[in-house]
Amino acid sequence: MAHDPKARRAARHLQPGAAPAQPRREPLTVERIIDAALHVVATQGYDALTIRAITGELGTSPSSLYAHVVNKADIDDLIIGRLSSELVLPEPDPARWREQILRVYAQIRDQYLRYPGISRAALATVPTNRDTLRVSEAILAILLAGGIEPQTAAWAMDALSLYVAAYTLEISLLHGRNADPGQEWVLSRDELLHRFGSLPADQFPHTRRHAGELTSGSGYERFDFTLNLMLDSLTRA
Repeated sequence: MAHDPKARRAARHLQPGAAPAQPRREPLTVERIIDAALHVVATQGYDALTIRAITGELGTSPSSLYAHVVNKADIDDLIIGRLSSELVLPEPDPARWREQILRVYAQIRDQYLRYPGISRAALATVPTNRDTLRVSEAILAILLAGGIEPQTAAWAMDALSLYVAAYTLEISLLHGRNADPGQEWVLSRDELLHRFGSLPADQFPHTRRHAGELTSGSGYERFDFTLNLMLDSLTRA
């Protein structure tokens, strides 16, 4: 028999029938739920975000989860709130309001693209989270500082936000389809140019003639173009 106290303790734990020591679980919190939800979206896409997927990440049960969140819509609100909390928001500057709006929405775009399809959560959520409301408050303040009338600013913020959410959702869907070998119908620009050029000239004269323009744009050129187009309409109004 071992005489060293540490050795005796180790031997006791190795005896048949001895209950193995259970690792202490980290307490479940709203922050851990958000972390798990974002990890699911980052690795599997927003379509995979379910209560079961989140509990699988956390190693817990749905009943434990519901002690902290109401439902899936509540989780949507929380994850968009988390992304919103990470945005850098400027002090409104009347001389630079357009630049400030573009930078805020570029940040939102980049956040959404980090998590494929997550903008669907923003589209489906009426913002009540204080972090999300902090962003809308900042955007509204910037538009008002730029001399935009309050009603126009309010609706413009809605339109800009919808465009950014839709843009990032489309990008996520395209990336997903391009990664799927069964989605051969997703075409490259060269293939589109060829198809447009092969259309009957009497039925599609403009599509044939302007195929280059219709398929042009790289990086975020179309994104920047659309936001600037919307902001131009505000200054005219």
